[in-house]
Amino acid sequence: MEYVSFIGYLAASLTTLSFLPQAIKVITTRNTQGIPILMYCMFVTGLALWLTYGLLVNDAIISLANFMTLVFAVPILIIKFRTR
Repeated sequence: MEYVSFIGYLAASLTTLSFLPQAIKVITTRNTQGIPILMYCMFVTGLALWLTYGLLVNDAIISLANFMTLVFAVPILIIKFRTR
């Protein structure tokens, strides 16, 4: 694997996995009190748009990272709406 791709995959892995503890905490406690709903809606929309972009330009790094982060982020958004 060329080093540029390695850097991309490493960056994508770190930013995506850094989100996992927050997702686990919110899913287990159902506490979304400190998460502003507008910011989180914008965040999830941005992830969906980055995923779409990655798919359109055929970039596996961007697509995979944003897909995985969406997997962690969407349940938090659902919990946020349900606990309002």
